[in-house]
Amino acid sequence: MIVAALSIRDAWSVTAQRHQDDRGWFQEWFKHSEFKEASGVSFEPVQLNISHSVQGTIRGVHYSVAPAGQAKLVTVMAGEIDDYIIDIRPNSPTYGQWERVRLSAATGHSVILGTHLAHAFHVISPEATVCYATTAEYDPGVEKAINPLCPTLAISWNADVPALMSPKDRMAPTLEEQRVAGLLPQG
Repeated sequence: MIVAALSIRDAWSVTAQRHQDDRGWFQEWFKHSEFKEASGVSFEPVQLNISHSVQGTIRGVHYSVAPAGQAKLVTVMAGEIDDYIIDIRPNSPTYGQWERVRLSAATGHSVILGTHLAHAFHVISPEATVCYATTAEYDPGVEKAINPLCPTLAISWNADVPALMSPKDRMAPTLEEQRVAGLLPQG
């Protein structure tokens, strides 16, 4: 497992080694000890989620304002996505910045987002199945969203794939509205 820091602090790409033969392949999806040694962070998931989406689906921009936050390990099991890590921590030097990482079932690569970062993805294949492990259970009282089309974030979604968003995401506040309301993570 190769762990590399991304441009957003507390976010990493994880490249797994696949062992392939005539039966197929095997890979270690995540190994706590190797990630902790490479990053200095102990990622300990308590909830596993899976979503299946059609081409163009944008899920996010989602985050948690729980005091402990919610870190995520994101992997694509089928298809291909553009995954987005967004820094919404007001005191961070990369506040308001985002990074896109292409994740595909063909490669098996993953990303890990730290506890107070926001997350979104855009399905670019005909369909995609995305799995993510989180370090906190879902709690609707602390789960928040930012509109994927927020002009401050100015995320460059893949223009070759029309966007399909839920009404909840489309109606979500902007980054600035969440900041003024005091609804950004303080981590």
